[in-house]
Amino acid sequence: MSTRFALGTTTLESLMRRGAHRPKAMAKGNVDFFNDTGGYGFISSDDADDDVFFHMEDVGGPDLEEGQEVEFSIEQAPKGPRATNVTRL
Repeated sequence: MSTRFALGTTTLESLMRRGAHRPKAMAKGNVDFFNDTGGYGFISSDDADDDVFFHMEDVGGPDLEEGQEVEFSIEQAPKGPRATNVTRL
């Protein structure tokens, strides 16, 4: 049975050979600022040139505290880098 699925002119098999199936490395940083009323803040990290915006919808659970260490993915959003998949360390 073949596992080839057409994705435009690229097959799933060729994407996997090129490493497209590997998850991106997670960035680490510290909560630099948190607005508990708005549920958003910024994370400072050596993995990004600027502080990275996050919203509590990307975190879940109790509010983060300034100085708390976190791990996260960075996505490019229209207003700049945004943290997703944020987890507490």
